[in-house]
Amino acid sequence: MKHIGKILIGVTVAASLIGGGVWYSKQREAQNPQTRYKLATVDKGDVTQTVSANGTLNPVVLISVGTQVSGTVRKLYVDFNDKVTKGQVMLELDDALVSAAERQSAASVVSAQASLDLAQANEARMKSLLAQEYVSKQEYDQSTQVLKSARAQLALTRAQNERDRANLNFTVIRSPVDGVVIDRVVDLGQTVAASFQTPTLIKIAQDLSEMRIDTSFAEADIGNIREGQKARFTVDAFPSRSFMGEVQQIRLNPTNQQNVVTYNVRINVDNPEHLLLPGMTAYVNIGVQKREGVLLVPNAALRFKPADAPDKKAENGQKPASTAAPASGAEGGAPKGPGKGKKRDGQSGTVYVLTGDEIKPVSVQLGITDNRNTEILGGELKEGDRIVTGENGGGQSGKPSSVGMRMF
Repeated sequence: MKHIGKILIGVTVAASLIGGGVWYSKQREAQNPQTRYKLATVDKGDVTQTVSANGTLNPVVLISVGTQVSGTVRKLYVDFNDKVTKGQVMLELDDALVSAAERQSAASVVSAQASLDLAQANEARMKSLLAQEYVSKQEYDQSTQVLKSARAQLALTRAQNERDRANLNFTVIRSPVDGVVIDRVVDLGQTVAASFQTPTLIKIAQDLSEMRIDTSFAEADIGNIREGQKARFTVDAFPSRSFMGEVQQIRLNPTNQQNVVTYNVRINVDNPEHLLLPGMTAYVNIGVQKREGVLLVPNAALRFKPADAPDKKAENGQKPASTAAPASGAEGGAPKGPGKGKKRDGQSGTVYVLTGDEIKPVSVQLGITDNRNTEILGGELKEGDRIVTGENGGGQSGKPSSVGMRMF
């Protein structure tokens, strides 16, 4: 029995030693920066900074066809998506009242013409009698005045008749341009009243092969937008496809909603395949700045901070060293680098570089960003350095890494 007990004790000690060795090996492996951290290599490349906004696709020319006279829709000749040509009849209104008014004014013209003929005959007769001194000059002047009144009355009735004929023609609604019917507001038998404003009956898009996007950009982004810049956008109908456009105009009239100022930016879009439809929501990105062959770091590296790193809290109202911009000409400021003498962006940040078996913080001066990578304008960082972008979760402390205050 004693012999078996010694064997059990030996096995237990050996198992403990093996388990301790394995645990110690795992701890050393977990503390190895190559295993503990996610690493990335600093490289050179191109970066484009964009500004984004949502907008709505609209036809370049959208015509709202209305009516100048009131009446009931008697006939409809077009419907949604119908192609129309200039002058084509689209609908007719009931013309009973307007037609009666036109006939009445036409009769008035005939009556005025008869009065004019009589006045001309009387004026000629009075003129002959005046030459023979059978009538006075006053009687002749009265006949002349009646003739002039008859002529004026005839002109008035003719104008009224022309107005009534025009109103009669207005009961037939024709297309003013070649295009496509995208909206029909009225139905057969519906009564439209043109009293104080012209009611809209039909909307026509003149040409859907060219469209525009009306979008609103914040005042913080509008300073970087210029006419002629290329814009890329997507729509929900084709999520895997991107379309191109061009900035046509920046409207100078701002919109202020809840103290948020935005400006309307109009973007021209070619639509040869007629895939884009009016009313679609467009998610627009405009490239405002581009750098080629510059030093780039992932944004995750700028947000990373080791869990065991001490917090650098602001003292006496000053900003932390990791976020404060270096003072111009101050000792210990940003080192000389690619951005020497260029104050494109006064912001600075910190990245952690793997040096041997440890990571060291390095301050860098930041340029533009495309929300994935950021341009490095200055600092001790160089191409080929390995920087930390996050933790793999195997650290000894087990605390998650904190995130800096800089947002991208």
